[in-house]
Amino acid sequence: MTINRRNLIRNGLISTAALLTVPLKLNAANQCLKEKTPPQVEGPFYPVVDQIDTDADLIQLSGGTQIAKGEVVIVEGIVTDQNCKPVPGTLVEIWQACDSGRYNHPSDPNSAPLDPHFQYWGKSVTDMQGLYRFRTIIPGAYPADTNWVRPPHIHFKVSRLGYIELITQMYFSGNILNNQDLILKRLKKSDQEKVIVSFQHVKDSPHSVGVFNIQIEKI
Repeated sequence: MTINRRNLIRNGLISTAALLTVPLKLNAANQCLKEKTPPQVEGPFYPVVDQIDTDADLIQLSGGTQIAKGEVVIVEGIVTDQNCKPVPGTLVEIWQACDSGRYNHPSDPNSAPLDPHFQYWGKSVTDMQGLYRFRTIIPGAYPADTNWVRPPHIHFKVSRLGYIELITQMYFSGNILNNQDLILKRLKKSDQEKVIVSFQHVKDSPHSVGVFNIQIEKI
């Protein structure tokens, strides 16, 4: 009998970390933010329609055989509190545009095509070491106004009972649009550096890996 690993993940029998094992896991675990992750606006495209598939692997839909368009990457990190202690059981949600720069949202005015093989929104629950991990693609840039193009970015919502919910965005290092983005520029320079992530090619991993550690505040 063939075992569907995506179903095992969904049913909690194995973790997403077991599916997406990469060598940078220990590097992420050894890092801790000394300052709070800066909050940013949620934006207008938080999912309003529930999906059947909301796991941490956004590049292939459950039951599908095709892979989403775009450059596949791994995004992972450790969620800690203000005392640098890992916070297990934290819900980490991400949502983003597909490779063309369009969100799967009824209010998105972008005329770019949707990708029927991309998941757009996913969830990961941190393990006992506070680790979360997603497999996704680098989203496309898109016009936010007549003279403003938003750089590739991923939206994050991080929540756990007893902690202040954090909403923020993660950006990709080296993209020329970062310096022009009106939302990113609202942050002071030191805070911008906390949400701009470099991706590295890792031995034995087919995808580049970016470490985005997150600090949430205990109430």
